[in-house]
Amino acid sequence: MQNFDSAAAGERATRYDRFTITLHWLTAGLVLALFGTAQIWDFAARGTPMRLGLISLHVSLGILLAAVLLLRIVWRLLTHRRVAPAVSGLQHVASTLVHLILYVLMVAQVSYGLLIRWASANAPDFFGLFSIPALVVVDPATRRVIGELHSVTAWLIIAVAGLHAAAALVHHYVLRDQVLARMVPTRG
Repeated sequence: MQNFDSAAAGERATRYDRFTITLHWLTAGLVLALFGTAQIWDFAARGTPMRLGLISLHVSLGILLAAVLLLRIVWRLLTHRRVAPAVSGLQHVASTLVHLILYVLMVAQVSYGLLIRWASANAPDFFGLFSIPALVVVDPATRRVIGELHSVTAWLIIAVAGLHAAAALVHHYVLRDQVLARMVPTRG
């Protein structure tokens, strides 16, 4: 099976390149870790080291997700990767729509997270290495609305990503095509 790394210019690859695959799975892991930390800290009492640590980790992972998303978008635009569609017709339209929805939701989610931190006068901090100063002034009263949007968007991301994963598994185990194999790392 030919891969993008060795595809000639203008030739359609049958699978994604290693860097795209790495970014995909890094995004998936970050989304799950972000969702998990947010769910767990609700069980910790306010102001406790555990809760504050989980929030700090969540913020740092959110900044990392923002960087990975930006890198994914730039990589896609700069490489002009040409991977042949794995499906056609309505399945291709549905696949494209799901990917677009995931990107929009993740960009919105990262934006909401930054706005929440700026509204609380706490600059988002990346593992203690640097902080992101407020780029906009956010009224603290608006923080509650943004927090609700952040929460709802998290659940939407999990639902759409779950649909995305379920569709990939159906393709692999039921339809027995190469849709999932295109995004699974290879050995060697």
